[in-house]
Amino acid sequence: MAVDKKYETPLLDQLESGEWPSFVKEIKMAAANNAMSNDLLGLLEQSYREKIGHWKHGGIVGVMGYGGGVIGRYTDLAEKYPDISHFHTMRVNQPAGWFYTSEALRGICDIWERHGSGLTNMHGSTGDIILLGTRTEELEPTFAELTKLGFDLGGSGSDVRTPSCCCGKARCEWACYDTMALTYYITNRYQDELHRPAFPYKMKFKMAGCPNDCVASVARSDISIIGTWRDEIQVDMEQVREYAKNGTDIIHEVVLQCPGKCLDWDGKDLKIDNSSCRHCMHCINVMPKALAPGKDRGAVILIGSKAPIVEGALLSSVIFPFVKIEEPFDDLEFLEVIENMWDLWCEEGKNRERIGEFMQRVGLGNFLEEVGLEPVPEMVAHPRENPYIFYEEYFEEE
Repeated sequence: MAVDKKYETPLLDQLESGEWPSFVKEIKMAAANNAMSNDLLGLLEQSYREKIGHWKHGGIVGVMGYGGGVIGRYTDLAEKYPDISHFHTMRVNQPAGWFYTSEALRGICDIWERHGSGLTNMHGSTGDIILLGTRTEELEPTFAELTKLGFDLGGSGSDVRTPSCCCGKARCEWACYDTMALTYYITNRYQDELHRPAFPYKMKFKMAGCPNDCVASVARSDISIIGTWRDEIQVDMEQVREYAKNGTDIIHEVVLQCPGKCLDWDGKDLKIDNSSCRHCMHCINVMPKALAPGKDRGAVILIGSKAPIVEGALLSSVIFPFVKIEEPFDDLEFLEVIENMWDLWCEEGKNRERIGEFMQRVGLGNFLEEVGLEPVPEMVAHPRENPYIFYEEYFEEE
């Protein structure tokens, strides 16, 4: 249905003049047939002109039985822009690895054009399909149609956020475990924690198939599950020589770039001191035909990363140096330990305190003792770090 109402948007128009595609163009396309997107243009232009945000975030809004999945949003200029007096965001749980059929994508877009602004964000920083802008009375009908199509809402608020992963073994030869299968399992195992917020703050799982960490789990997720190996890097020496022959400067591009200083190239043979390897993947990335991760593959489990909101940014710290990730996933010991961590965090954590901040506050030694884990030297944020854990047995012997 065509929309006649137009706004003058000289400031927004400037954003279309640059070299890169602009979100303004997309909003204008939606606004031609959607009253919500049309009013959104007017509100954005006014916000840019006044340098004031006119959104009110929050409020209790959602679908029946779920505490998460919908982010309430209203404007304080409802009389001027009535079609966006409500502008709620819905988070939809994305398929693992972000694989879609065109039929599924069209289905989502059709639903959103009927019930919302028609604007989407594929994908949010957690991974969800983000449906931007709808009214309260449209939430239940949208949810009903999404579930009929086979989709569920994702996480929002103080709950398990939508688990996400890289494409793993579906497309990547470096994947050390099946990220998509584990994501599917975790999503199903923690349905209650995902849909009904009960934690001090958000809790994110991200699964990366190898140390390249294409989902940036080490920087953004409370629980990072990063594929790795514990035997020797696989080497095809003939291919290494072929790289050298074809112009790769192995000394400067590979050996001198190794953070573990574990490589040596004499012009004919590449020697690797695997005991000093930090599994950074640099040499494998430069010479993918010659090198590959070892055959004894699994994952390292890290905990505690976050963006700088309440406290500063944190990177994850190792909690399990190596675990085999094999089905049946019900037997994975680290999931039980994570659930023990949740119990402790829920009991002792402060409001809006991420679990990494909680660990920092109580100390790693105390944290490990309470969740029933023995400290090991690998429990560090980065190689060669001292985690400052006092081994009580040592002092008892003294």
